[in-house]
Amino acid sequence: MTAERVEPEAAVPDVAVQAPGEPGAGELRRRAVRVAAPTELRNPESADLDLMSTRGILQVINEADRRVPAAVSGVLDEITAAVDLAVRALREGHRVHYFGAGTSGRLGVLDAAELAPTFNSPRHWFCAHLAGGAEAMWRAVEDAEDDEPGGAAEAEGCVQAGDLVVGLAASGRTPYVLGALRAARARGAETVMLCANPGASVARSVSVFIGVDTGPEVVTGSTRMKAATAQKLVLNAFSTAVMVRLGRVYSNLMIDMVATNAKLRGRMISILMEASGRTEEVSRRALMEADGDLKPALVSLISGAKVADARAALARSEDHVREALALLGS
Repeated sequence: MTAERVEPEAAVPDVAVQAPGEPGAGELRRRAVRVAAPTELRNPESADLDLMSTRGILQVINEADRRVPAAVSGVLDEITAAVDLAVRALREGHRVHYFGAGTSGRLGVLDAAELAPTFNSPRHWFCAHLAGGAEAMWRAVEDAEDDEPGGAAEAEGCVQAGDLVVGLAASGRTPYVLGALRAARARGAETVMLCANPGASVARSVSVFIGVDTGPEVVTGSTRMKAATAQKLVLNAFSTAVMVRLGRVYSNLMIDMVATNAKLRGRMISILMEASGRTEEVSRRALMEADGDLKPALVSLISGAKVADARAALARSEDHVREALALLGS
């Protein structure tokens, strides 16, 4: 399989290297690419990392990590635009897809996996696609990220017009991700790229470009560090804001959570008590009357309405608690 050549953003050229005596220089496994991205530059503050004490190493890493939230704050407008696209897509019955490779792809899988238990979101809302498949969650899959046709084929097989596709790539030039974004655009989907390379050329071809300027890594090129931390922060903020906008949070309380253990069942009682100001006994009884469904129990407690009326109001308000309460006159 031959990957389409992807030119980098800056002056460092792609260099395709053929192994001595081996035919087929275009094959994925024969290629070597020098990536032009800030994450590939050497960090002068960690130049003597191997000479430092353990405490010194940790201090350098910690000081570098402290700069990540500030870098994320510089792209809040872009994250806002991405959230609005996701909310629109989900409200219209479409889906959000994450496409990534390596650490970036694993973070996409993690974010998508955590939404159902936290917000009881339908599992089809957020779909994560990882180069190399499920096996790549546990170990590196050779050349999977270089498979641009593979990324395109996967997107062609699942992305529909109206969906939102979010590409995750620290360098902003991962072929698997670029292939998926290209195919998604062709199918009528909106596209977002989240990376740690503000100068990535893909910015010109996506609906929203989120280039977080995290700079050189403490260990040169190790994008599992600051670049990944930035991606985790952005994904946390992105998906949480989407869930809030879709009515799955009331005040700052998780009102659509799935209680799968004793701690979470106890949290449901605490949420009802916090939101309604009622006693534990009253809150437990309301939850039982709602068959363990937190949201109608909450609307019933706050409004004084029967559980059946609370469910009806939620149905009319597209499951938004505040709107349901307004319908009930509370």
